[in-house]
Amino acid sequence: MFGLTALELARIQFGFTVSFHIIFPAITIGLASYLAVLEGLWLWKMDEVYRDLYDFWSKIFAVNFAMGVVSGLVMAYQFGTNWSYFSAFAGSITGPLLTYEVLTAFFLEAGFLGVMLFGWNKVGPGLHFFATVMVATGTLISATWILASNSWMQTPQGFEIIDGRIVPVDWLKVIFNPSFPYRLVHMTIAAYLATALFVGAAGAWHLLRGRATPAVRTMMSMAMWMVLVVAPIQIAVGDQHGLNTLEYQPAKIAAVEGHWENAPGESVPLIIFGLPDMKAETTRAAVQIPYLGSLILTHSLHGQIPGLKQFVPGDRPNSAIVFWTFRVMVGLGFLMLFLGLWSLWLRAHNALFVSRPFLRFTTLMGPSGLIALLAGWLTTEIGRQPWVVYGVMRTDHAVSNHSALALSTTLIVFIVMYSAVFGTGISYMLKMVAKGPTQGKEAERAIGQAERPARPLSAAPDNIDPTVRQ
Repeated sequence: MFGLTALELARIQFGFTVSFHIIFPAITIGLASYLAVLEGLWLWKMDEVYRDLYDFWSKIFAVNFAMGVVSGLVMAYQFGTNWSYFSAFAGSITGPLLTYEVLTAFFLEAGFLGVMLFGWNKVGPGLHFFATVMVATGTLISATWILASNSWMQTPQGFEIIDGRIVPVDWLKVIFNPSFPYRLVHMTIAAYLATALFVGAAGAWHLLRGRATPAVRTMMSMAMWMVLVVAPIQIAVGDQHGLNTLEYQPAKIAAVEGHWENAPGESVPLIIFGLPDMKAETTRAAVQIPYLGSLILTHSLHGQIPGLKQFVPGDRPNSAIVFWTFRVMVGLGFLMLFLGLWSLWLRAHNALFVSRPFLRFTTLMGPSGLIALLAGWLTTEIGRQPWVVYGVMRTDHAVSNHSALALSTTLIVFIVMYSAVFGTGISYMLKMVAKGPTQGKEAERAIGQAERPARPLSAAPDNIDPTVRQ
């Protein structure tokens, strides 16, 4: 069905479910840390603005957390249903790493989440702050284990193959594999950036509608400081990550850059625009800047990178895709840097909250962090092909023996169900954002405090008025 093979459909299905899932944990990581900062500032300054913002964003966090848990369960099951040969071959490493994530991170989050969401009138301020910090810590620990597993698949080490299966022999090498530090830092910063842009867009949206309350101005200001500080750090980390990828996955870099062959001794140009053609083995309509490729990729004017023709056709990633996903990620990254610098200039001129062009641009940039994150993830995963464990197990050896019809059917079901369930959840969350933070309403804060809800979504209000007051 669809003219695709079972392998292609299995990859599309996994990519579809993971693309949904990766959005929610990213916002969960960012919002959890943001809530910890807000509560810490409230305890320090006793300014009710920070408490109002905590109340507002904690409800959105609860909805997002619930959707992240649901989407993660589906993704985990696919390892056994669609990728059973991978699970049998490498499960002795990926299984324990994901188990450690549940034991150390998920249980930590679940244990303190109820106190964080519903414990304001049941525990003291210090204990409540501790619960918030523990939830934030849990999200970071979760990211650590998941990225350790993914990074091992990208740069595997610390194992032996015995009787046709991978056996770990050095867990420190498995966890702290060569790409792990770069991926962990890059992903964590991406989550913070995506959240800052989301929060900033919410603030800008309310300011454009004349709702310049102290809470709105504060969250807008905090978001822009975060973007200003973190965007250049992310660009620097991305550069180091690229150098690491060039060392361990040179075919991925060649595909990302659209380079097919490089003459010995000559510098590598940077291809800004082009149309990679995998069959013709060339990048058509290439717009190049001399020397810049060598300077960026090797930090020297005459450094070399391998061309795609140095790899057999069956080992080449699809340059036609990763060439553009990478440029989407980088392009949005520089727009984020521009946004942060613009906010600094406006702040110096006391115009941060009143410049309508800036506020419109900030609103448009709201989803850019998540788009860049998805583009980066596609670059990483498609650029690894045709390997599921780089250099060890090929993707076509990992897929289960399902028919194309079965995978087509389940893919359609996933698309319909995800659109309904997560479309509704995202719409609900955006309506909550549109309502905006309230100011000092103790009655609203007490909602749910006398009860013992059994699910995170209980922290969200039962009714969201779709008509936002002007």
